[in-house]
Amino acid sequence: MISNQETLNLSPYLAIYDMVVPKDNMLRQINELVDFSFILEELKTKYCLDNGRNAIPPIRMFKYLLLKAIFNVSDVDLVERSKYDMSFKYF
Repeated sequence: MISNQETLNLSPYLAIYDMVVPKDNMLRQINELVDFSFILEELKTKYCLDNGRNAIPPIRMFKYLLLKAIFNVSDVDLVERSKYDMSFKYF
């Protein structure tokens, strides 16, 4: 089952991300310039909308793959860096 994650739900403290992740950060600029909703359109026939377990949102998975390609990190390093790197969390 696929969920529709078109909006980014960071936290009720969104202003903190504005202070910590600068406006000229590459990931912030990519996130603001690219509309990732095309991923849902491409994959909506591949997921059941009302049956089965919830899937990890495809936009999040695509962004993980993009981060791996940009920063040349392994899966383990990506998960670890996503825990503490605020620009990864923002993206």
